[in-house]
Amino acid sequence: MVKIEIVKSLALEIKKKFSKTEANKIIDLLYTLEESPHKGKILTNVAGIVIKELKYKKFRFYFITDGHKLKVLSKEELTDLLLKFVRMSDKNHQQKVINEIRNILLKIEHEKFK
Repeated sequence: MVKIEIVKSLALEIKKKFSKTEANKIIDLLYTLEESPHKGKILTNVAGIVIKELKYKKFRFYFITDGHKLKVLSKEELTDLLLKFVRMSDKNHQQKVINEIRNILLKIEHEKFK
């Protein structure tokens, strides 16, 4: 089963930036990945962790997941896959946010091997 997790800071940012109706629509969009975990555009891969984006109007919502499971297993075989939504951006700040996520993942990977 695919599990969707939205970090608290992102959930608060969505609620602050959008109307209640639109925020609920966005949250529902993010949870559609439970049924379609291959949805979204792959942006980069850091040590087996894939950074993907899901678009809503002019905004992008970024999530990370285990790239190996996502690549190898079919929809029916996916078990214990976690998709964690971590950030959002508009089109103008897209590359900056992707680089920030990537740098954090690289730092975590580097710390793991110390």
